[in-house]
Order: sequence, then C-alpha cells, then structure tokens
Amino acid sequence: MASNEQPIIIKKVKKVVHGHHGGAWKIAYADFVTAMMAFFLLMWLISMTTPEQKQGLADYFAPSNVSRSTSGAGGIMGGTAFDETGARMPGTKPQVVMTISTPAQPKSPETAKKEAERTTEMNELMKQMSSRDHRNFQSAAESIRQSMRDNPDLAELSKNVIIDETPEGLRIQIVDQDGRSMFPPGNVEPYERTRLLIEKVAKILVRLPNRISISGHTDANPVTGRPGYSNWELTSDRANATRRIFENAGLANDRIYQVVGKADSEPLFPEDPYMASNRRLSVVLLREAPVTPPGFSP
Repeated sequence: MASNEQPIIIKKVKKVVHGHHGGAWKIAYADFVTAMMAFFLLMWLISMTTPEQKQGLADYFAPSNVSRSTSGAGGIMGGTAFDETGARMPGTKPQVVMTISTPAQPKSPETAKKEAERTTEMNELMKQMSSRDHRNFQSAAESIRQSMRDNPDLAELSKNVIIDETPEGLRIQIVDQDGRSMFPPGNVEPYERTRLLIEKVAKILVRLPNRISISGHTDANPVTGRPGYSNWELTSDRANATRRIFENAGLANDRIYQVVGKADSEPLFPEDPYMASNRRLSVVLLREAPVTPPGFSP
C-alpha cells in the first residue's frame, strides 16, 4: 500500500565566508604619506643649501677609497682637509654639519626711515655731548692753571700738576717731584699746600656735571714701619682722603664714580718704577659721551 507521506529532502548549502580586509591598507597608506613627507622635506632642504653644503654632503657619501682634499675659507667645510693626511683619521668619514639660514625679512620703507631718523638723532646728540665735554674740559683746565698763577702759595706747585685729556676724560694728576712730595712719607693726609691745591681743583670741578674718578698711585718702594700695611692700602687711603676734601669743598656724593688705590701697578714712568713722579693722585673728570659715538661719522 502506497504511503501518502512526502519524502523529507535535506538540502545542504555550502556557505562561503569571505575574509575581512583588516587594517593593512592603513599601514600602507601611512607609509606612503611618510615617504611623501620625507621626499618634500628633502626637496626643501636641497633648495635651501649652498653649493658648498651640497659638496660636503657629496663628500660624506663618497666611497671611502676616494681621497679628496678641500681647504680654504667659506662654506660649511671651509678650512677642513678630508684626505688621509688631513684632520681626520684614515677610514673615517668627515662630520657634516648643515645649517639652514632663514633670509632676513625686508624692512618696510617706514620702518627703515624711522630707524634712520633715530640713528641721526642719536648721532647728533652724541656729537653735542662730546662737544660740550670738550668745552668743559678746556674751561676747567684753564681755570685750574689760572688759579695756580693767581695764588702765590700754589704757583710753585705748577710743576707738580699735569693736566691732559684722555679717552676717559680730563685727567688732573698731582705728582711728587724730587725734594717736593705731596704727602708725608707713608702718611695718608696730604701736606697743607697739597690740601689747598686739591680744594682749588674741587671748587672748579664742582661747577661741572660730570662724575669724578679718584685714584692713588705710588712707586715701587714698599711701605716700611707698618706691618701688614702695603702700597695698596696706602694709595687707597690717600684716594679716600682726597674724596673727603672734595666733598668738604661742596662736591655732591653722587658725583663720585670711584675711589681706588692702584699701588705701583700703573707707573707714570714705567722705565723707572722707583721714580718719585710715580707717586701721585689722579683725578679724572669723566666724559658724559664716548670719544667716538656709535654710527657717528664726523
């Protein structure tokens, strides 16, 4: 007897699974971008280097059996020898240092004009200050000489005073002479005639605005009779005693620039360090302006 039941058909379907691409393409793309960046950076560096720098790079990558000697000034490798008898050891490569200079930005016409105007104004100001210093120095020197001529007590000291103009300013030196000292031997306080001379100088310099430097000097003979007391202490004390005389004569304290003792380190006559004239006081009326102002052409 036939069965009415339908046969059961089992259909097997083979499913093909395709693999996922993953992130490999990202790595490849990153390598490509990096390579392009390196390429453009190389092109930029090549465009910015000088011929001498390019030659230095070529020498660096040259085969080791090629000997090349380059010397002379200029360029990154200027003055360096690259053969085996030069500055490097055989078989080594020279070190290449590459510098990249950024071109200076051009100044605008307005900026250049303002800078030129400021330079002109500064030069004119410095010129005026130098001229004023020169006039003041001449006036002070003549006033000191005139005061000595008018005073019989000071006229005999004219040979003990040296007045000259130096790059620092107007220098007034009160020096010892054989048989006529300005200070008692080894003493800090000057003779009365020396004190009077210093006061006259102070009263003339007090009328000028320039600052003042005072220094004491002596000869090469050491100080005797005072253990531990040398020419350094003696000249410092004498310079300081002179400062007190200046201040008592009316010189403001802020006008004093420096007070120093130099012992026998700066003799007036280096060929004879024991000469009496090496013992002296030096008073310098300092310049307000340098001798040659920056950028000034007379």
